[in-house]
Amino acid sequence: MTPEREFDLLVVGGGINGCGIARDAAGRGLRVALAEQGDFGGATSSASTKLIHGGLRYLEHYELRLVAEALAEREVLLRLASHIARPLRFVMPHAAGLRPAWMIRAGLWLYDRLGGRTSLPRSESVRLTPDGYGAGLAPQFRHGHAYSDAWVDDARLVILNLRSALAHGAALMPRTRLIAARRHGGRWLATLEDVRSGVRFETAARVLVNAAGPWVGPVLEACGGSTAPAAVRLVKGSHIVVPRVHAGEHAYILQNDDRRVVFVIPYERAFSLIGTTDVAVSGMEEARAIGSEETRYLLAAVNRYLARPLGEPDVVWSYTGVRPLYDDGSSNPSETTRDYTLVVDERDGVAQLVVYGGKITTYRRLAESALARLSPWLKPRRPAWTHTEPLPGAVADRAAALAALHAQYPELPGTLLDTLFARHGALAAEVLGDARTPRALGRDFGGGLCEREVGWFIAHEWAATPDDVLWRRTKAGLHMGTAQRAAFAAWFGALEKAA
Repeated sequence: MTPEREFDLLVVGGGINGCGIARDAAGRGLRVALAEQGDFGGATSSASTKLIHGGLRYLEHYELRLVAEALAEREVLLRLASHIARPLRFVMPHAAGLRPAWMIRAGLWLYDRLGGRTSLPRSESVRLTPDGYGAGLAPQFRHGHAYSDAWVDDARLVILNLRSALAHGAALMPRTRLIAARRHGGRWLATLEDVRSGVRFETAARVLVNAAGPWVGPVLEACGGSTAPAAVRLVKGSHIVVPRVHAGEHAYILQNDDRRVVFVIPYERAFSLIGTTDVAVSGMEEARAIGSEETRYLLAAVNRYLARPLGEPDVVWSYTGVRPLYDDGSSNPSETTRDYTLVVDERDGVAQLVVYGGKITTYRRLAESALARLSPWLKPRRPAWTHTEPLPGAVADRAAALAALHAQYPELPGTLLDTLFARHGALAAEVLGDARTPRALGRDFGGGLCEREVGWFIAHEWAATPDDVLWRRTKAGLHMGTAQRAAFAAWFGALEKAA
């Protein structure tokens, strides 16, 4: 919380789009506040497929602008978030009766070139062998196509944008709900509530940004509605995690007979991430967890290709998110545009910008576009800048930085240092501080999580519940047993009571 109550910009919604806008605006010298009703990145932005990609399948819907922008942003994010993002090679096995090989080759040729110059290898036709690009696949799949995209830790991308926003002066308010906002005297007067204490307070801002994601509609109503015609379409996307299904560091993109694609991505060393679904829902109450029919859909899609079919008992974890897409009138949820739409509603000289849609990949460009749209009401003191400043912890030479961390902490387990570096990059040494021995790290909770790091999450990354730590700041919960997760929750609860 902050004692200041007067801002240039109030952003409602702490997902990747809201955080990106807050960071960009703060770095331009604007007074920025961001309010999020739950944990930062606690909904859609931590429930993605974890990809930085152009969206190969969007070419079929002629969304060339979106694909070109996303491919260009892929390069930017690989450079500016090098510790939490990495290149990833995708393999599409050729499946008889689905898209012909010539169509795939043509699409990949275009995909290689739409984003301009790239640091990643271009696409190629490949043979699928058990010890190579065909690992884990049924033997009838012998030919395919390989192309490049990238992977990112989505939840950590949110947090690092917030740490940067904070460093540039933004006021960040997690677990703070917008109750109501009204235009008065040439500005917004917003009533906010601390969800934990129930305390309400007022904040004033020249401009309000509604980046509430799946809650964009309720926030719009809390702000008095809108005269600008636009609607959100909620589309549920679910993923399952299973024990690793193939060797190698490549991912698979598998065609399904409904013309959708399903990804199989190496995940957290020992697992494979499989997703996603596209299910239209009328509200968030329909999207609390994956449905049994979604699980069966994903399993059926991948079992068409795998040498060893998967069953429901193989699923060790699942998660669900809701995409707040701009309603473009498409009857099929899979055909609804993934591009972002920014709508400005201005009355009595006071503006609200409403964010519909968007992808993890294009969040930074969305933020630049949002500030451009708001230029009549906001006067930044500095120009666009986020394309040049790395996110906190980014390193120019990953191998050298990791080796330096090992040399700095020779008595700590190498696997622990590797895990910390993967999450924090150059900030790993700040997390460890003077903890030179395993004992100095405090309690070992299992799953690669120690007390020293949990303290960092609480003090520097706004973690306030066990789930914030186990499933968003880290994925340690996936590597723990039921008893370990319960023990950590009990420890965390006792810590809260003591505070």
